[in-house]
Amino acid sequence: MIGYSEAFRKKEEAGSASPMFLPDLVEKVFSDGGALCGALKLEHRAGQEQMALSAAQAFATDTSLFVEAPTGVGKSLAYLVPGIAHAVASGRQMLVSTNTKALQEQIRGKDLALCRKLFGLTEGLGAYGEFKAAVLMGKGNYLCGTRLREALKNTGSLFPTEYEKELIRIEAWSRQTQTGLVSELTPEPLAEVWEHLSADSPACNNRNCTPETCPYRRARKQMEEANLVIVNHSLLFSLLGAGYHPGADTPGILHAADFAVLDEAHTVPAVATEHFGIHISDYAIRRQLLRLYNPATRRGLLQRHAQGEGVSVVEKALRTVSEFFAHVSDKYLLESDIVRLSTPGWMEDLLKPVLSELTALLSSQAQRMGDGPPKDELQGAADILSGYMGSLASCLALEETDHVYWTERAGRKNIVSLNSAPLDVAPYLRERLFARDTAVVLTSATLGSGDGMEAFVTRTGGHGARLESVDSPFDFSRQMRVYVAEGAPAPEEGRLDLDWMAGIIAHCVMKVNGGSLVLFTSHKDMRAASVKVAAACEAAGRPFFMQGAGLSPSALREAFSKAGNGVLFGTDSFWTGIDVPGAALSQVIVMRLPFENPTHPIAQARAQWLSARGENPFAVLTLPDAVVKFRQGIGRLIRSKTDLGTVTVLDSRILTRPYGKFFLSVLPNKSYIRFNAFNMKDRFDPLEA
Repeated sequence: MIGYSEAFRKKEEAGSASPMFLPDLVEKVFSDGGALCGALKLEHRAGQEQMALSAAQAFATDTSLFVEAPTGVGKSLAYLVPGIAHAVASGRQMLVSTNTKALQEQIRGKDLALCRKLFGLTEGLGAYGEFKAAVLMGKGNYLCGTRLREALKNTGSLFPTEYEKELIRIEAWSRQTQTGLVSELTPEPLAEVWEHLSADSPACNNRNCTPETCPYRRARKQMEEANLVIVNHSLLFSLLGAGYHPGADTPGILHAADFAVLDEAHTVPAVATEHFGIHISDYAIRRQLLRLYNPATRRGLLQRHAQGEGVSVVEKALRTVSEFFAHVSDKYLLESDIVRLSTPGWMEDLLKPVLSELTALLSSQAQRMGDGPPKDELQGAADILSGYMGSLASCLALEETDHVYWTERAGRKNIVSLNSAPLDVAPYLRERLFARDTAVVLTSATLGSGDGMEAFVTRTGGHGARLESVDSPFDFSRQMRVYVAEGAPAPEEGRLDLDWMAGIIAHCVMKVNGGSLVLFTSHKDMRAASVKVAAACEAAGRPFFMQGAGLSPSALREAFSKAGNGVLFGTDSFWTGIDVPGAALSQVIVMRLPFENPTHPIAQARAQWLSARGENPFAVLTLPDAVVKFRQGIGRLIRSKTDLGTVTVLDSRILTRPYGKFFLSVLPNKSYIRFNAFNMKDRFDPLEA
């Protein structure tokens, strides 16, 4: 390798470092009988060695790699070991991005410790074990020391009396916390208080804050000094979507000369789509206005810093926001909660006059103030409102011709939003990832859709990258049994007989002594089927859990895992990210093949866009996405070499439709057994520990 950092050169000269060619390091660590087997007493995995070598070659040559590696391969060590070594030796930063908090915590809490131990126990690799790692989250997750001090000085003008105890509690916590992360504060703080204290403000900057006084600045310093930085996809694409990069002519993704691994990469197109578009809502604008002045409490930034000047303008803006979004709702959302917008100028911009007036007033007030947090707060509020005006104007004019626009009403509070998303996210990803003259590795257990990874590569703009697939270490013919129901009516043939289907589900889950995860594509179907299955579980003394019935998704996963023989009904978010080894998850039931809702504006617009190019939207987009999601769903079952279990597919289209062969081809055990409602008592014999 070339380009060793000066610090590493000094260690090498002192005899404490022995950098080596990365492929040689991989052989030393991952080969049969290598350091992983010797120092850490781990078993040799051929797929892990293959992946580590491919990752090392990508890092060493600054090229792109897509690698599909099934569960059990040991993906994280395969990219962390060569990646950390490359980062330390070259003085460059390694960026690792995950989609789920669970994987982020696994890397931070377990895998990095294994890497340190490995380097420390392996001759010639000791200096690599001195690597520095940092986890970076969004600014809103961190306490800002400056904003806390400002709030404590001006409590009466900012918070009503009943909030003062909350502020005092947070101040006491601030003296104890090492990270300043809101997730450490129990119970979680009141949103109305935390929004005035978090680092998500222009007042939290290098002029006002230092690493000694501000947890966020401390986290930033740790990140800047780290060899390895761990983020999540949402933060990564939020930064990239906002134009964050080291410079147009400087290699790197977020920082100069960094290189990246995106794990759980099957989610990249969806997350990038969300962050390369616009989302503006009545809730977001009102929240910002209420920070300036809340008529109910008669408090806010204007009372605190501007002696109340501009209060009447804020009150007028609040009324106008309510009127504008009420007009949107009345005109477009009476018959449906989501509607595509296709005509420029579809609504008059009622908000621009009052927001322009307020923005000018805030900027004028800020200019009359001396440098410091109060000035930054007001000018920052003006900049945020100006950004809202720009986003609103873009949505009203349908400004970006390569985007789809829609309005939506969602949530218990019926929040109305205006949204946009790119029709094709590939050019954005290519510009921000693959054209940055640095190594980018995308990996997941599921990148292919039955006929290779080409569809995924096209979706992500990664053409020209090396494609690699490694085999699973599991013996699915022994560990998994697959049942496919025949005779069930297809959804497009009329209303699905959910009572009939619920009876099959009840039979299948009761035949398994361990736990069953039942995956749905519709909340309505899930709730309808739950009545009979929940009753059967209650009669049998079995725990029954359902998404949306009170517990958060993470709490549901934990309760289901602890139950040992529970039944869990879940929809979209439960197709991925669940890792429940052992008998607690002995069966995965797929209610329907997971095709995306074709009526969503993004799906509609992309279908039209592909059709206009002479391509088949179903073949190019809908089917590959559904197959990948199907693979993710059934992949919840076997998580280790000792797991045993059953996959049960209740959508007979997998047998009757031409596209069914793609789903059948990705079943880990290709030998499946057919059954129906009439013979299931005789034929359905699930496999479990």
